[in-house]
Formats: sequence, structure tokens, C-alpha cells
Amino acid sequence: MNKALHNIRVLDLSRVLAGPYCTQMLGDLGAEIIKVEKPGDGDDTRTWGPPFLQDVQGSDTSESAYYLSCNRNKKSIAIDLTTPKGQGIIKSLIAQCDIVIENFKVGGLKKYGLDYESLKKDHPTLIYCSITGFGQTGPLAPEPGYDFLAQAMAGLMACTGEPDGSPMKVGVALSDIMTGLNAAVGILAALHARKHSGQGQHIDVALSDCTLAGLTNIAQYYLTSGQCAPRMGNAHSTIVPYQAFEARDGHVILAVGNNDQFKRFCDFTGHGSWAEDERFATNSARVLHRETLVPMIAETIAAKDMAHWIEGLHKIDVPCGPVNTMDKVFEQPQIKARGMEIEMDHPLADAPVHLVGSPLKLSGTPVTYEHAPPVCGQHTHDILSQRLKLSDAEIEALAAEQIIQIS
Repeated sequence: MNKALHNIRVLDLSRVLAGPYCTQMLGDLGAEIIKVEKPGDGDDTRTWGPPFLQDVQGSDTSESAYYLSCNRNKKSIAIDLTTPKGQGIIKSLIAQCDIVIENFKVGGLKKYGLDYESLKKDHPTLIYCSITGFGQTGPLAPEPGYDFLAQAMAGLMACTGEPDGSPMKVGVALSDIMTGLNAAVGILAALHARKHSGQGQHIDVALSDCTLAGLTNIAQYYLTSGQCAPRMGNAHSTIVPYQAFEARDGHVILAVGNNDQFKRFCDFTGHGSWAEDERFATNSARVLHRETLVPMIAETIAAKDMAHWIEGLHKIDVPCGPVNTMDKVFEQPQIKARGMEIEMDHPLADAPVHLVGSPLKLSGTPVTYEHAPPVCGQHTHDILSQRLKLSDAEIEALAAEQIIQIS
């Protein structure tokens, strides 16, 4: 099967979420991902639970759901890079790689000779991606980065939550995810550029930058008006009605994007006169009079079950849908049809592990799922033997010195 990145090898020095999310995406696209972990616990997220994967005896393993979510299609090698021998192994692997991804603090790898400046002379074609909280430059560059901090400092929390409530973080580590996505885009752009220039480059990606850029219209609202967009909860600052409403048996969202949709919605509810009212006839008017209109809509929707609104509005092309919990999400025929739940065999489990599938659907080079999220050090022996041509005796000696871990 053709793979989009079949000839690309990545040394992954990242851990937790932003970097691993990026490398999982590259792995799904066919790149070989060598995940470097510290001997012992490995990636921090392995122990971020419960819940944990259960082994063949039914006991919890050290593989958390968090870790499983973003580490498939990788090979794990456990190396102590704080030691000279460990650094030598890493440098030997880098010589065979196209890409290095790391998320250490700025300057954190320099003392090991593993920063971009130390490597680029000997490896001019190397693409090196650094993921940090605030980037390689600026007064906050030395500070550690955390998703929660990025959501707060870059404005995401301020526009999330109920209008009269406290600022609220998004329910998933969205700053990390957006950063992983941007890192993948930057890496793919650098690979394309290298075809023409023959040169690699350093990619500098920051959680704070990616979060701010991801705010799009909310950020532009301020740059255009000089005012901060109001926190709207489940509503929209510039579109009405565009929010969640409580039906008789659960919540639905109504996402009216134009005046024709609004008219069809009003006719369906039996309140066609709303669309003729000058206070509500246009979106601009509805935004100005939302305090009058929204309670009227809420009262109407509350009188019927979810199915009435979802099925009825769908037939007349008015966007409406349920607010699903995860159990309902994976029950949806649409999710099944899109292959968004996959199964992979795992060495610690007696039944296939269920994972979230890739959203990338490529007609000529589809994503593949070849390696379940690895046990820490699962591929140490194979990589050292096959890539660096070390003998069994040499590998055993490194393990005895605790330079490496073999699982």
C-alpha cells in the first residue's frame, strides 16, 4: 500500500501531548516514528490515569488512556540521554533521520549537544521541530509551557464559559492539540521546501502562538473593534440563534447561519411572524435583540423532545443536532462509517484495544494502522540492532549500565 510519508524517518524526543499528537499523525501517514523515552516510567502520560489498559490477567497496566490516545504507529526506544553513551546513540540515530521533534524547555537539549545549532552543521538536511510554551524568542521563552497556561494567557479561557460565570478552559487540552497540528503542517512544509533547496530548517512552534492564532474571529474581533468579544457561553457573539437549547429530554444545538434558515425555522415552530418582525428579520437585528428572541426560542424548544427538532429541522435544511456524550458519539452510524473507532492488537491485552481513528482520508495514500501504542522500550533491541548494527552483547552491556531499557 502506498504511504504518503513512507520514506520519512522521525526521531521523536517529545512527550505528553502536543509533540506525540504531531508524531502520531505523521506515523498514520506512513512515517517511521522512533519514540525516545526515559528508562523506567517513559512518557509522563503513561501513568496519567485511571483509566488504564488492562493486561491479560485483567489487572491495570502502566498504559493509561491518555497515553494510548496519541502514541500509535511508533516504535519505543528507552535511552538515558543524560549520559554520554545515551547521547551518542541518539546522535547516531539522528544521522539516519529526516526529522527531529522535541519539546524540552528552550536550551534544554543544548547541554547534550542535541539542539538544532549543534546538529545542523553535520546534518544540513535535518528538519528540527521545537515545541515550547512560548517559543524560542521573547521574554517568556525560558518559561515552561502547559496547555492550561496557554489557554489562559492567549485568551481562550476568557472567551469560554457562561457570560456571568468564571473563565473556563476547554474540556480537552486544545492548545496542545492545535500546536501538534501546526507542528505537523510546518514539518510537511519544510519537507516540501527541502526538495527544492536541499536544506533542512528549524521549526519553532509555541503553544501560546497556536492558541492565539486558533482564536481566529475572536482575536480579530478585538483587532477590528478595539473591544474584547463578550463571553457567550454556548451562544455566538455575532450570529443569532447559534447556541445550545434544552429540549424536553436533552440538549440540542441550533446553528442558524442565514436569514433563509431562520425563516424556515420560524415556520417549522409555528412562529412565522418572528421572521417578519423587524427586530429579528436579519442577523444583525437578531444580534441586537438577542435578549428578547433567545428566551422565546428556548421556551418553544423546551416544549418538544430532541427528536422532533433534530428530525424536523434536518428535513428543511436548518442545522440542528444533539449534544452527545461520548457513548452516544461512538454509537452514531456516521462515526462508524467514517472509521473513527479502530481496533489494534496490543502486547499487554488479550483483546484488541479500541482507539480513535485518524480524521485524514486520502484517496491515493490512505493512513495505515500498523503499531499499537508501544510499551516503553519495546523496540529498543530491534532499533539498536537493525539501525545501528549493534551486537546482542553490545546491547546487553548498555542495558547492564542502565543506558538503555529493553522491554
